[in-house]
Amino acid sequence: MREIVLDTETTGFDPETGDRIVEIGAVELIGHVATGKTYHQYINPERSMPEEAFQVHGLGDEFLADKPKFAEVGQAFLDFVGDAKLVIHNAAFDVKFLNAELRWMGLPQIAWERAIDTLEIARKRFPGSPASLDALCRRFGIDNSARTLHGALLDSEILAEVYLELIGGRQPDFALSVSVNNGTGGGGEDWTPRPRPEALPPRITEREAAAHAAFVEALGADALWGKL
Repeated sequence: MREIVLDTETTGFDPETGDRIVEIGAVELIGHVATGKTYHQYINPERSMPEEAFQVHGLGDEFLADKPKFAEVGQAFLDFVGDAKLVIHNAAFDVKFLNAELRWMGLPQIAWERAIDTLEIARKRFPGSPASLDALCRRFGIDNSARTLHGALLDSEILAEVYLELIGGRQPDFALSVSVNNGTGGGGEDWTPRPRPEALPPRITEREAAAHAAFVEALGADALWGKL
């Protein structure tokens, strides 16, 4: 199962009044495990940056001036996400902006049902509690000390950890990949289970064993079970 954890930064709150995307960050998960594959792109919004937005993400006009326009990267973004589910915190905001940009390019838009909204999941799991990304990091003990400003790729990486906690923990393989101590003082990645000192007792009754033996005998001398 492929999922893309995604975040955007923008010039404001509403693409219909002229606001644009200025950064996209995305992290790929397969089977709820990060693959290390990411997408990150700064984007020239073709307009000036409001001071309020600059205070949030620190992306100014001078920095963005030589970055590609969305029309130059939109198809590459769609190619990266493919048909995967999109994990987004406050999905309505990001999908609204992405679909506006894609619509202006004449490209296919993102169906709303593809979005997994971690904000909605958090509000259902912890009703009445703060559900911001920072609040969830505190709740789950996730280090977000590098997050002094909003940044799309960093926020996506943090959100991936938050998402895995929200759906049941950061060990989707049920901790089979972690270091294990087998009681001998050893452990680590080279650990392997030791054979049992005594075999487990059979779980079938004598009557069941006799019935099975009679069944095998009835199969004839050429039966595979009779040769085992």
